[in-house]
Amino acid sequence: MPARRKICVVTGSRAEYGLLHWLMKEIVADSALQLQLVATGSHLSPRFGLTVREIEADGFTIDQRVDLQLDGDSSTDIARAMGKAITGMGETFEQIQPDILVVLGDRYEILAAAQAALIARIPIAHIHGGESTEGALDDAMRHAISKLAVLHFASAAPYARRIIQMGEEPSRVHNVGALGVDAALRVMPLEQSAIEAFLDLPLSAPTLLVTYHPTTLGLNAPIDEVRELVAAIETVPGATVVITGVNADSGYRDIDRELRYLATLRSKTIRYTESLGQRRYLSLMRLSSVVLGNSSSAMFEAPALGIPAVNVGDRQKGRLRAASIIDCPPERGAIRAAMTTALSAVFRKSFEGMTLPYGDGQTAGRIKAILKSVDLSELARKRFHDLAFA
Repeated sequence: MPARRKICVVTGSRAEYGLLHWLMKEIVADSALQLQLVATGSHLSPRFGLTVREIEADGFTIDQRVDLQLDGDSSTDIARAMGKAITGMGETFEQIQPDILVVLGDRYEILAAAQAALIARIPIAHIHGGESTEGALDDAMRHAISKLAVLHFASAAPYARRIIQMGEEPSRVHNVGALGVDAALRVMPLEQSAIEAFLDLPLSAPTLLVTYHPTTLGLNAPIDEVRELVAAIETVPGATVVITGVNADSGYRDIDRELRYLATLRSKTIRYTESLGQRRYLSLMRLSSVVLGNSSSAMFEAPALGIPAVNVGDRQKGRLRAASIIDCPPERGAIRAAMTTALSAVFRKSFEGMTLPYGDGQTAGRIKAILKSVDLSELARKRFHDLAFA
């Protein structure tokens, strides 16, 4: 009987794990495949909710842990964490000997994992390449990971074309849709009472689900942007507000402090939680009036659930948008106006029956099938694919 193909998945943050969750389930369910799971980054940090416990609670076995000892948010702290990630991933890959590495997105610990795999001659499959987020350093890291990878899973046709434009072989670039749509449509939602019990907070309309991360290439200081957001939130009378934790990026401390302070001041109507976990998060999103902030979940999951989103600032600038998303600058007046529009029945009516730009919720199965069938020997080398110019 042939040996099972060892597929190594690296996850470093709660948001990324929420996307990879359904692909991992597909891999585990296939007797021809063996999932090797490596947890790193904020998953292993108490400051960020020690979300490794959520992975284990979902029934996954973690094969290796690469602790980056996250303890600061300066550029030097992040560079130090990247160094630890490269070393730790190199040692991990030597121990578990994967057949192929699967990574998603654009974070620094994922770039480090891809660098270590390249040196170890492990073929890399990259999910969500070709996208653009002009307001974040992640944009450059995403493209760098794509150039290290030999197999590509794009979330939309324009992104697949962009990967090819970067010199990648067209036969290795697959437009499969976004795993966030899978998550939104496949999660069994919890009852409202269960969410309220977890938060110890009644969900009274309007309910705002807020996530705000550093805009690492922004023109404004993170503290200034988040203060504008807080000021706008405070103008919505009677709103129930649930704020989720901040990514481990440069400048996160100021954002974290301001949002926690807001929750302390208005403890009767606002909750701050490091992590809800995927099922609670998506269940709460279904119950929310508006998704507010600058998280990619406003781009992928919220439209799939038909929930309007207000995207603040430039962190997601460049991504395809559904009709349910309103963009606004990080200014309190503009944010307040966008929320007023998003809360209106007229706006909700305007995007009924909209076309989702990121697929039909069958992405995980498509990726798993390709990972299972691809000829790994053909991935050992790659050539630069030149475009034909007139």
